[in-house]
Amino acid sequence: MQHSRALTQKSASNLALAFILLPREKRDAMSALYAFCRAVDDVADEDSISTEKRREQLVSWREDIRLACENNTPHFILNQEFASVIQQFKLPFALFEELIRGCETDLEKMRYENYEELELYCYRVASAVGLLSIEIFGYQNPACHDYAIYLGKALQLTNILRDVKNDAARGRIYLPSSELKKFNVSEAEILESKYSDNYFQLAASVADRAKHFYSLAQKTLPLEDRKAMVAAELMGSVYWQLLLKLERGRFNVFGAQPLKLSKPHKLVLILQSWLRFAIGLNSPNYGTW
Repeated sequence: MQHSRALTQKSASNLALAFILLPREKRDAMSALYAFCRAVDDVADEDSISTEKRREQLVSWREDIRLACENNTPHFILNQEFASVIQQFKLPFALFEELIRGCETDLEKMRYENYEELELYCYRVASAVGLLSIEIFGYQNPACHDYAIYLGKALQLTNILRDVKNDAARGRIYLPSSELKKFNVSEAEILESKYSDNYFQLAASVADRAKHFYSLAQKTLPLEDRKAMVAAELMGSVYWQLLLKLERGRFNVFGAQPLKLSKPHKLVLILQSWLRFAIGLNSPNYGTW
């Protein structure tokens, strides 16, 4: 897992931080999954390469991960490290296919008409990863599938609210066009980083939708599987706190300094999650307000 571990550690992402709560075998497995997700996402986001070339690269990643899922030898070194994990935890190709479709969407789709379109995208790039992750974590109750879907959508909507400025710099607006019209916010305002009270109302509405999914995740996770989902629950806690910070900042992400959680804050959340796990407190610490 040398390359997978190195890529995970280098990323310093919220997802990678959550792995610290896992036993070594599952931590390595999640590093391999994360490395794959990071690799295909980087392909989609590499604007210096032509869209057609990136599309070809994603096709190659799809075919290579198919080899790993079919117990054949993949060509890419990350997938070679990942192959044993795929076989051990029986990770299905269909979920990798959904993830790659989500990445391909970023090559061709710059606007989302409504929440139905946006939530399909969220399912592909986030919930599908959650569904793969719970296979590695292990679970007893199939309700965990719904939990992974809800939490994935909550995390991705939080990401979208945080990254509005960066996405707009690439000409991309994830906030649904129907919601922009509803709150009288023009595309030009988003693209030009113009903050307004109307934008605040728009973002607050999207945040309410994210909160709805956090709440569904909280209510759906079966009691018997809460310990197994400790890393996912940490992710829920970190992104919930990020959403609350965005809310306190009135969702103004257009300034010079990005709104994000500090590393000490994240470390405190990790410690709190570990303590809750150690003393047997299995109730989520997100999704209530």
